Amino acid sequence: MKKIAVVTGANGNLGKAVTQKFITEGYYVIGIVHHKTLQPIFLNTDYEEWELDLLQEDKCQEAVSSIIKKHGSIDVAVLTAGGFAMGDIGKTTSSAIFKQYQLNFETAYHIARPVFMQMIHQDKGRLFFIGSRAGSDFSHAKGVTAYALSKSLLFRLSELMNIEAKGKNVVSAVVVPGIIDTAQNRKDMPNADFTNWVCPMQIAGIIYFYASETAAAIREPVIKIYHHS
Repeated sequence: MKKIAVVTGANGNLGKAVTQKFITEGYYVIGIVHHKTLQPIFLNTDYEEWELDLLQEDKCQEAVSSIIKKHGSIDVAVLTAGGFAMGDIGKTTSSAIFKQYQLNFETAYHIARPVFMQMIHQDKGRLFFIGSRAGSDFSHAKGVTAYALSKSLLFRLSELMNIEAKGKNVVSAVVVPGIIDTAQNRKDMPNADFTNWVCPMQIAGIIYFYASETAAAIREPVIKIYHHS
C-alpha cells in the first residue's frame, strides 16, 4: 500500500516541486489548492487534487476526515501555502499583521491540527511547515514586519507539537528556505545573485529526505536551506 502525502499550496512553485518529488518516490499525493483549474496540475494516477479554502477551519477538519476515511492514514503533510508582504513597522498596521497571520498561520494551523491529531492517533507521521529566515531570526526581518511575525508563530507551533508528540513516532519540522529561485522572484529582483538562491526541487528533495526512513531518528528539526548567510 502506498504512503499518503498531503501537500497544501500544491499549485505553487514549491508545492508543485514537493508534489512531484513525493509522486516520484512512490507516494500517493493529495494536492490541496485554493481553486481548481480545468486541467489538474499532475495527470497521474498517484495524484488527486482537492479544492479547499484553508481559512475555513471546519472545512479543513472535514477534508482531513474525508482523506482518512478514503485512504486510512496520512504519513506526511507539507504545508506550503502562504503569502508575503513588505512593510516596516511604520507602514505596518494591525490589520496588515492580521492579514499575514491569516495567510501564513491560520492556513497552516487549520489543516495541521487535524492532521497532527490523526498522526498521534496512528502513532506515525511527519509534518512540515514552511518558515522563513525573517520568522526564525528577526535580524532578517527589517522591512517585513507582518510577514516575520506571522512566520515566527510556525516555529512555536512546531515546538508545541513536538512536545505533545513525545513518545510517539510523530515529528513536526520547520523548513527555512532562502530566496527560492522562481521566475517571479527573478523578475522582481533582476539584479540579485541567483547563484545564492535555492530551487524548489532542491527544497523538495531535502523535505523528502527528512520524511524518509533514513531520517527516522531525527527529532524537532529546523531545516535551514540556503547557500550563504
